[in-house]
Amino acid sequence: MTTYIVLINWTELGAKNVRESPKRLDAAKKLLGEMGGSFKAFYLTMGECDMVAIVEAPDDAVLARFALLLSSGGNVKTRTMKAFPEFAYREIISSLG
Repeated sequence: MTTYIVLINWTELGAKNVRESPKRLDAAKKLLGEMGGSFKAFYLTMGECDMVAIVEAPDDAVLARFALLLSSGGNVKTRTMKAFPEFAYREIISSLG
């Protein structure tokens, strides 16, 4: 499984309906699960992003579909970063020669 960090911001509509956000999170967790992935952590954050999720998915295409489906609901905008675990980081750096 590949790990991704998803930065999430409410849209104006999402902020207006913020009380329904926990239900939307539950639906997002279910959707990603049905796509073969999972949420590893979720945080409400202060600062540039409203929320941050650490998720796993089988591949980039699955995560891209998931992010597009989330955004199509109109409540959030997402930015996704592929995350390399420490062992992969060390392999990548050591391969530099």
